[in-house]
Amino acid sequence: MENQQQNLLTIGRIAQQADVGIDTIRFYERRGLLPKPQRTSSGYRIYTSDTIRRLNFIRKAKLLGFVLEEIISLLELQDSKGAKAEVKALTRRKLEQIDTKISDLERMREVLSALEHDCEGTGDVRTCPIIEALSELPSVDEVNEMNEMNEMNEMNMATKNKLADNP
Repeated sequence: MENQQQNLLTIGRIAQQADVGIDTIRFYERRGLLPKPQRTSSGYRIYTSDTIRRLNFIRKAKLLGFVLEEIISLLELQDSKGAKAEVKALTRRKLEQIDTKISDLERMREVLSALEHDCEGTGDVRTCPIIEALSELPSVDEVNEMNEMNEMNEMNMATKNKLADNP
């Protein structure tokens, strides 16, 4: 019994050891990323050291770009000893989202680079090609491209919602 009590930690100790805020731990509990902790007779939350491992898992997944709904799915797969194929499929979808973001960023970089090149950087801002380009109405091609990007974002959101609905 004494060994078991030594393994139990307060929310403050867990937060310190996992390098997260107490409010973060409470938020993760509410969202279902962490199981509800045991409570002492006086109502204090007490955790096991497994909570630190779970918080580290969450942190690493966030660093790799997974959103909370995806992390919940990964944790549920881990907890239920789910199929590797499901983990791989979720990871593949994340890679596709990252590739889309990279393409979008490369396109933005090209446009901004061209605008920056066209700007002399001296004189009155009213003749600045960057300001002029940002002030112009978008072309039909630009509107179509924005619509395509919005559709991709909507598809990504639908995927996230589907993941959240089908744990």
